[in-house]
Amino acid sequence: MIDPHTIQLNFIKKEPQTGSHLGMRYQLQRGTNGEEDCMDVTIWPEPFCFSKTPEAQKQLRQFPLTTEGKDAAVAWLNEQYETQKDRWSEALRRPQKTAGWE
Repeated sequence: MIDPHTIQLNFIKKEPQTGSHLGMRYQLQRGTNGEEDCMDVTIWPEPFCFSKTPEAQKQLRQFPLTTEGKDAAVAWLNEQYETQKDRWSEALRRPQKTAGWE
């Protein structure tokens, strides 16, 4: 499971923070919701990085850019890992192949 102590809110305010957990990749970054800052949290399956993964494979959720929002984001990440465990396990068993990648 993802430990909330590994997520650094001050870092996210400046740069995206990425990580992975057993087939599930994730990214937390500063975003906007209307005129307010928020935290955009995106998950997607292995093996590719955020920019090389098709949008259809990504899930995005927004949280407040606060300590409470960070804790809620980590809880959501852990919940998504548990509820989609088959998806993440499959990503580890069968990495996607792309032309030019061997």
